[in-house]
Amino acid sequence: MAHVKKEPGHQNIYVLDRGLQSTRTMKTFSESELNFICRSKENRKFEWVESLITEGQNMDMGGSILLRDSIVRLYTGMPIANKRGNKHYREVQVDRPFRLVVVKSKSDDGKEYWLLTNEFDLSAKDIAQAYRRRWDMEVFFRFLKQELNVSHLVSLNKNGLQVMLYMTLITSMLVLIYKKGNKQGYKTSKRRFAMEVRDLAIALIVVQCGGDPGLFFKT
Repeated sequence: MAHVKKEPGHQNIYVLDRGLQSTRTMKTFSESELNFICRSKENRKFEWVESLITEGQNMDMGGSILLRDSIVRLYTGMPIANKRGNKHYREVQVDRPFRLVVVKSKSDDGKEYWLLTNEFDLSAKDIAQAYRRRWDMEVFFRFLKQELNVSHLVSLNKNGLQVMLYMTLITSMLVLIYKKGNKQGYKTSKRRFAMEVRDLAIALIVVQCGGDPGLFFKT
C-alpha cells in the first residue's frame, strides 16, 4: 500500500501478484476506494452471498469458461492477546463484500483460476482478461531486466515511470535496428551499440572542451 498513490478521478485497477493473499490488504484497498484484482488460493475460506450469473448467460469467454461469478464475504485473522501476553488470531468475517470469479482455461490442461476483486461493474470476462494481461506485463518487465539490464526503477511517480519506459523502448528499438543493419547477434549488437554510444558521448564532451577526439581515441 505504501507505493499505491491515488490520483483524483483515476480509474486504475491494480492487478496483484498471487503472493498477496492478505484479506486485510484487500479490505484496506476497498476502504481506500482502490480497485484490485488478484488470484486467490482455491482453498480460501469464504461465505457465499449471491451469484452474479444470470439465466441464459453465455459462459464461454473465448480462451476460458466461466464457472462461478459470485459475491462473497471473506474471513481474516484478528490478533488477540491472552492474559500471558501471547498473541493468537481469531477468525472473523470481513464486513465488506468481495467478488469471486472462477474461470477454467481451455488450455493449460483445464486449469482453474480463482480471482478475487472489489470491482463489481466490469464483466467477468473483463476481469479474467485483466488478470491475463498481467502476464504480458511480466514478460515485458522480464525483457527490460534480462535483455536491457534495467536493474531497478529510478522513480516511482507516474511521470518518472513513463520517461524511463519510453527511453528503454527507444533504446531497444535502436539496438534492434543496429542488429539488423550490422547482421549480428542480439548480445553482440547490444554490447557494441553500448560501446559506440559511450565513445560518441566521450567524443562530444572532448569537442565541447575544445579537444581533438581523434587524439583521444588514437590507438
